[in-house]
Amino acid sequence: MDRISTFLWFNDQAEEAANFYVSIFKNSKLKQVSRYPEGGPAPAGKVMVVAFELDGREYLALNGGPMFKFTEAISLVVQCDSQDEIDFYWEKLTSGGGQEVQCGWLKDKYGLSWQVVPRSIGKLMADPARGKRVMAEVMKMKKLDLKRMEEA
Repeated sequence: MDRISTFLWFNDQAEEAANFYVSIFKNSKLKQVSRYPEGGPAPAGKVMVVAFELDGREYLALNGGPMFKFTEAISLVVQCDSQDEIDFYWEKLTSGGGQEVQCGWLKDKYGLSWQVVPRSIGKLMADPARGKRVMAEVMKMKKLDLKRMEEA
């Protein structure tokens, strides 16, 4: 396991969410499912923690109950090399009840925030004058349009 990995707290959808994410990203897999033991805070045998990889990066998902919810203060960023990739990940992550937000941000059906952005966004924003024009375009978008960003 990586020294540092992302830990996601779900009410009771950790395994479902991990399977959903693994189905979207190449080079991804479920690694391990741990279950609550007898005498634990949840029924014995219920999924407790799911270890999984997304594109080679490790994550843990916990069925911890309804106490904590995801907020936009934390998001996962998908850096894309083309508009086709942006379109693909946007569609997959918003499917089944996800929500388009703004400026390349979305929430998936589990409430987790994602940013689907072109890998070139840093380069597009590096020059202050161009960055201002690019930002003005981005502020008008939900899903990012790479061509409009490059033309700004």
